[in-house]
Amino acid sequence: MALYTHHLPRWKKEEVEEIKRGIEEHTLVGVVDMYGIPASQVQHIRRNLRGTARVKMARNTLIEHALNELGGSVATLNDHAEGQSALIFTNENPFKLFKLLEQTKTKMAAKPGETAPEDIVIPKGPTSFKPGPIVGELQQVGIPAAIEGGKVKIRETKTVVKKGEVINKKVADALVKLGVKPMDVGLILQAAFYRETIFTPDLLAIDEEAYASNIVLAAQQAFNLSVNAVIPTPLTVGAIIGKAVREARNVGVEASIYEKDIVDLIIGRAQREMLVVALAAQGHGFELDEATLKAASAATAAAPPAAEAAVEEKPEEEETEEEKKEEGEERGMAGLGALFG
Repeated sequence: MALYTHHLPRWKKEEVEEIKRGIEEHTLVGVVDMYGIPASQVQHIRRNLRGTARVKMARNTLIEHALNELGGSVATLNDHAEGQSALIFTNENPFKLFKLLEQTKTKMAAKPGETAPEDIVIPKGPTSFKPGPIVGELQQVGIPAAIEGGKVKIRETKTVVKKGEVINKKVADALVKLGVKPMDVGLILQAAFYRETIFTPDLLAIDEEAYASNIVLAAQQAFNLSVNAVIPTPLTVGAIIGKAVREARNVGVEASIYEKDIVDLIIGRAQREMLVVALAAQGHGFELDEATLKAASAATAAAPPAAEAAVEEKPEEEETEEEKKEEGEERGMAGLGALFG
């Protein structure tokens, strides 16, 4: 028998051996906190974990003996076995185990002296209570209660205990009467040993939605980087070629290079520029032929807010020749803005 257990009674030695077998037969062993869990809840948790994980309740001293006999990295679990601890054995990874244990938790009423896990908020609205001492009891703990329509009503939403504060007896009693159960009760994973590594809750409590969103964002940014830096991959080569085609087409249009694929765009651009010039000429008093006027009117009608925003209203007074000239130029620029956005 190992040095650590040679002095132990037989039943304790058997407990230690059972713990060691559990550790050796599973890929993960965890230390969980059992404090404050009713026996009925423990049985409920065992049923939920059946086939996935096994909970072994044992004294902390026996857990310590077993871990020390195994030695190596697993012995560091002793640093996390505090309070009313137990061991959990499974072949799942620690992230799945943590999530599974969180799902087995249930809500229970708060006891005096417990710490609020979150802000405890009492919403406003009617209750099922008839007028009586309950009104004073609620008011004593800061809950604004009143009688309305023959029933007790909470007049406004109230935070009675903030996260991290201790719940006193009066508040606990009031919460029980209101049916508020703020305490999460279940196995709390203190640490898990998996593949020669210790995992603590701060590493395992992952927001899966945020994690997935970050992956999607990273993929989008990698895609954009590949396209903009012209680093072809099977996923981005199509987008890179498409971007190059668009840029080449734009160069061709701006430089008026008459190729069959872009000549229509060049003509369209020239048409728009002609209409801008026509609008500017009209502003200087030139008359437009019917076809040009119709085309120019249709172009300006396509984006009237931009044209209207470009011309500020002036007080009604006789315009000078200089003002008329400026107004014509402004109209011309407005037409340009309307046509080119």
